[in-house]
Amino acid sequence: MARDDNRRDRRDREEATPEFADRLVAINRVSKTVKGGKRFGFAALVVVGDQKGRVGFGKGKAKEVPEAIRKATEQAKRQMFRVALRDGRTLHHDMEGRHGAGKVVMRAAPEGTGIIAGGPMRAVFEMLGLKDVVSKSLGSTNPYNMIRATIDGLKKEQSPRQVAQRRGKKVAEILNKPVEAAEAVDA
Repeated sequence: MARDDNRRDRRDREEATPEFADRLVAINRVSKTVKGGKRFGFAALVVVGDQKGRVGFGKGKAKEVPEAIRKATEQAKRQMFRVALRDGRTLHHDMEGRHGAGKVVMRAAPEGTGIIAGGPMRAVFEMLGLKDVVSKSLGSTNPYNMIRATIDGLKKEQSPRQVAQRRGKKVAEILNKPVEAAEAVDA
């Protein structure tokens, strides 16, 4: 009896969670040659986010496209993580992400810049809720590697609050240079 109650509670929680936006990035058709002809399979790459600082990606494989997309979406929801955004619109600092031969560079941008990014990276930024970012993909154009490199870079991002907490200082001390240090630089 308790097990059924737990399942019901989990199902209720899943329905109560806010709806996530998802974006299909790539779909790949593969074939296997068998005695009677060819069997087709599909692989889907999906990015999911709440457009408020949480994002995740997933891949799914199945004999039918909708089933592959469903599997990818479920995996993406399980792999979601939070990214700290500055003013809810851009990154706190410039960063670089790598995965395999994929390398991406992401830079914070002033308000009104928009999302300057290519294909798979744009999907990640839109699902994350970024409004102003400049990015460049160097190396691999494979969407899987580009997304993994973008996610790698986003996981490296730290807000001033996180840095201050780690150093045991106040946020104001991290953001503003002390007067003595500024005078030493001028001299």
